[in-house]
Amino acid sequence: MAYIVNKTDGTVLTTITDGTVDNTTSLYLFGKSYSNYGELLNEDLVRLLENSASTAAPTVPLRGELWFDTNSNQLKVYDGSSFKPSGGAKSQSTAPTGATAGDLWVDSDDEQLYFRTTSNTWQLVGPQYTKGQTLSGWKVETIADNFGVNKVISSMYNGNTRVAILSSSSFTPASPPTGFATISAGITLNSTLGAYFEGTTTTAANLNISSTSNPSASIIAGGNIMRKDIAQTMAGVLTVSSDTGVRIGAANDLQMSVSGIDATIANVTQNGNLNLQVNWGGSTITPIKVDAVNARVGIFTSSPTVPLEVTGNVKIVGNLEITGEYNSSSTVISTFDDAFIKLNNGNSETNAGIIVETSDTNDARLFYDVANNYWTAGEGGVYSQIVRLTDAVTDGHVNKEKVLKTTGAGNVKVTSLTLGAVGTNISTSDTSNLNVPTTGQVAESITRWGGSHVTVDGTTGSPTGNSIAGARYVETVAPEDEQGSNGDLWFVREP
Repeated sequence: MAYIVNKTDGTVLTTITDGTVDNTTSLYLFGKSYSNYGELLNEDLVRLLENSASTAAPTVPLRGELWFDTNSNQLKVYDGSSFKPSGGAKSQSTAPTGATAGDLWVDSDDEQLYFRTTSNTWQLVGPQYTKGQTLSGWKVETIADNFGVNKVISSMYNGNTRVAILSSSSFTPASPPTGFATISAGITLNSTLGAYFEGTTTTAANLNISSTSNPSASIIAGGNIMRKDIAQTMAGVLTVSSDTGVRIGAANDLQMSVSGIDATIANVTQNGNLNLQVNWGGSTITPIKVDAVNARVGIFTSSPTVPLEVTGNVKIVGNLEITGEYNSSSTVISTFDDAFIKLNNGNSETNAGIIVETSDTNDARLFYDVANNYWTAGEGGVYSQIVRLTDAVTDGHVNKEKVLKTTGAGNVKVTSLTLGAVGTNISTSDTSNLNVPTTGQVAESITRWGGSHVTVDGTTGSPTGNSIAGARYVETVAPEDEQGSNGDLWFVREP
């Protein structure tokens, strides 16, 4: 008669025919009168003892069946669809496979506990740091203050080093942790680490500026921050990006600003002077002063008397343009070191020179006449050429109305020469006299011979005159008859 095998809930598992073995489950089930059943029965008992220990799950498991997974060395139970860990944390270096929500896993390498989420991921329970990282993160602790009162603090560790302490009150620890001689309400940093806050803060009660060493180009030490309550020295460049610029003084008297591309340095206080000072050989001097009361500028003078007054020498490399007059008040003569003074430089060609103001307003002028290409001088609108040596001539007969000059031999040639007066008669003692005689002198001297005069009738004692005086001849022979005219003189010299 066949066996009908039921499960725990009363449902039929299988029916076993007499003399057969059933393999519906993970165990061998025997029918009536099956021979040699002892071996298989013993194997069934061993499986039960081992919970079917194997690398592979039983092929025909029943719900609630146990299987020891030798891959993960973990006992699992069949839930009707798959084998699940039977409970408790699994300690191993890698995450268990086939885990379900709620399973625990201890990472044996990092010594951290995980649980399996409903999203089928492993979520870290703790600690937050791995075994190799050592104590890191917040740790709630209790320490006593110097009055023996316990204080609850939260310590922030990193790599087993206490970096900061969070406290709700300020106190002095009875046994101060390293770097925490006192603990303030809020967050206190370990003083031995040189720790800093990094990030953005909205407010802060105080700023510690003891250090001047910047940790990096973007992290600036507090000692390098400019203060407004004391005098400060800046090692770098101060840049003010606003066009309104900089204000100096209790009343903002000195202002530096920019408008467009124009820059302005101004004393905005009414009648306030503007001084430019330097240290000259240990003494403070004012090379430039802007006199606001009188609207004047003084260079090396503190009391300018004109719009621009300079005390000392002035050197100009370039051009000097003056609209107005030049006046040298220190002397009636203006002196110049340069060998030449150039007029009308860079302009169209025109008459140019020197004008002297005269009492009758008829200016006396010395100028270059560009139309005639010579120098001209004069007064009252009447000007004449200034003679150059190259303009003078030696032959006044050919070149009339020209200025004369002597030849290399000292001679001058003219058509005629008129002297202003007759002059003194030529005497026999004038042989070394170099003066040029007038025609009157020569004529008067000729009329005289031996102290007498040649008269119109040839007699002596007649009035002085030579209106009919004849010619004078010098010959080696005596004149013949009818040679000469009345009054002629004939000198015969021996051959």
